[in-house]
Amino acid sequence: MTAMRNQIRTLKGICTDVSSEGKGIVKSGKDICFVDGLFIGEEAEINVLYQRAGVYFGKVSKLIKQSKDRIQPKCKICTSCGGCQYQQISYQAQLEYKTNRVKNALTRIGHIKTKVNPCIGMDNPYNYRNKIQVPFQKDRKGNIVFGFYRENSHEIIPIKECAIEDKRAASILWDVKELLKEMNIPPYQEDTGRGILRYVLIRTSYHFDELMVVLVTSTMNFPGQRNFVDALVKKHPEITTVVENVNPRHTNVILGEKEKVLFGKGFIKDKILDLTFEISAKSFFQVNPVQVEVLYKTALDLIDKDTDKLVLDAYSGVGTIGLIAAKNAKHVISVEINKDAHKNAIENAKKNNVNNIEFYCDDAGKFISSFEGDLDVVIMDPPRNGSDEKFLSVLLNKKPKKIIYISCGPETLARDLEFLSKDYEVTYVQPVDMFPMTAHVETVVSLINKRYSE
Repeated sequence: MTAMRNQIRTLKGICTDVSSEGKGIVKSGKDICFVDGLFIGEEAEINVLYQRAGVYFGKVSKLIKQSKDRIQPKCKICTSCGGCQYQQISYQAQLEYKTNRVKNALTRIGHIKTKVNPCIGMDNPYNYRNKIQVPFQKDRKGNIVFGFYRENSHEIIPIKECAIEDKRAASILWDVKELLKEMNIPPYQEDTGRGILRYVLIRTSYHFDELMVVLVTSTMNFPGQRNFVDALVKKHPEITTVVENVNPRHTNVILGEKEKVLFGKGFIKDKILDLTFEISAKSFFQVNPVQVEVLYKTALDLIDKDTDKLVLDAYSGVGTIGLIAAKNAKHVISVEINKDAHKNAIENAKKNNVNNIEFYCDDAGKFISSFEGDLDVVIMDPPRNGSDEKFLSVLLNKKPKKIIYISCGPETLARDLEFLSKDYEVTYVQPVDMFPMTAHVETVVSLINKRYSE
């Protein structure tokens, strides 16, 4: 549904809770309103902008009473672009919000009462993202702009720099904009389907001096391409590779199928816990290089080197978790249904000289159900919508001794844990802040089969 942006009413109320999307929840009589940039205990006058699924959505017009945790955000457009929900509150308060979100989800949805450890945060919760992707367009005056889409729209909010992105990205984006103007290369316009440059994606390496720029274009080999790339690399010698990705479709999906390396190797390298991985334009790689090590170490410390001999890595992607788990296990089986990710995982194992791991391109549930033998540990790291009953039912039938669940959605995690609680006991819950300034939170959970816990 397209959100209406015209004010439809006003109300005054106190924020009593925060939603999973980071919006303040205000109840006014029988009405519920979700409000950007409003936090627990704050009172405000609210402009209601639109209604969806029986609830209202609005923005603060006047803050009457503010939280003791409210601070001045680094970014002036943080509430407009929708990328950061929590920049206006202290980092300690953010961590408390995230800890409570996990606690509440486990209790309310999963009906699980267990200790939840305080969310692990960062020393510096800014400029952590190693991947930035921004659209380019012309505004109503014909000026080239880049930035982030306003929530529920395709209206670009121009940015100068982003407080959570790698600092190297901003100057590159500005010079891309200037070169487009100088060389008369038009950005893509969604309404007409004309123009060339759709997005610029920048990937940075934390452990190596490597940086990738991906130009997402509507057509291959655009006019002036060679001069454009040469000029960009001359201005920014920190760029080690430039890739053109072609997406001619009228779609919200950013990357297309075809690619061409315009400069450098076509990939960059980075490390996680001393293992090196090659990252291409399309590779999935965790966007917070500091916290991913905290997340994986937290999970892998739950593997007992002496007794957990056979580990299965489900939803394994390019093999990052499985390859790291191989240090603590006698043998690892890695299962991934995506063919490209499966190939990348095999290459990553070879390059890191990890030999006690084998890879299968298959559906994880199907693989486990046909696997003969006992599994000591199953590591699962599903997408935000969680696992499914089919896979979880296979787990219950297979009865691995231990399950390590890495979740990026507390609500779907709680749902899945309730299903597994028939045969498994939750023994450890550790939230990790992978995305400071946002409402997102990752959680590591350890479950033990009840026949071993008795």
